[in-house]
Amino acid sequence: MTATLIWIAVALVAIGLYLSWTAGRLDRLHARIDAARAALDAQLLRRASVAQELATAGVLDPAASIVLYEAAHAARQSDEEQREVAESELSQALRAVFGDRPQVQALKEAPGGEAAAGELTEAVRRVPMARRFHNDTVGAARRLREHRKVRWFRLAGHAPFPLAFEMDDEPPAALVDRAA
Repeated sequence: MTATLIWIAVALVAIGLYLSWTAGRLDRLHARIDAARAALDAQLLRRASVAQELATAGVLDPAASIVLYEAAHAARQSDEEQREVAESELSQALRAVFGDRPQVQALKEAPGGEAAAGELTEAVRRVPMARRFHNDTVGAARRLREHRKVRWFRLAGHAPFPLAFEMDDEPPAALVDRAA
């Protein structure tokens, strides 16, 4: 009788340790999601700031400046529900303005244009990497949260279900080719 109780106690402790380890893992994933989201927000803000700075620098033609400025301003000022759409529209505006080599060449030839083009290229390249890292982390947390043990024992607590950040982040071809 005593041996049976000891084995039951050992089994309960083992199950408790396993559940505690799983809850800790889930908590770490949620912390990684928060950090990845902060990095993504920083890269999106950097891209919008560089685009807005280029639009007001006077190196682009007026129509391109207006399109780029409005898209960058909308991306910076959008609320959380409209953020993905606004950032996608900024990507489309960047592709429209810097889709052809003559526009990029004109930017490079302007005073300070080489540095501005390099900064824009880096900003445009970092957004897809930050978004991919964020979405990979969200995917890992979602897969873990879908396990029965996590649902039955409510190991996720009151944390909201993680959502991926879906947007059009394809860079302008002329900028990417220029840097390659």
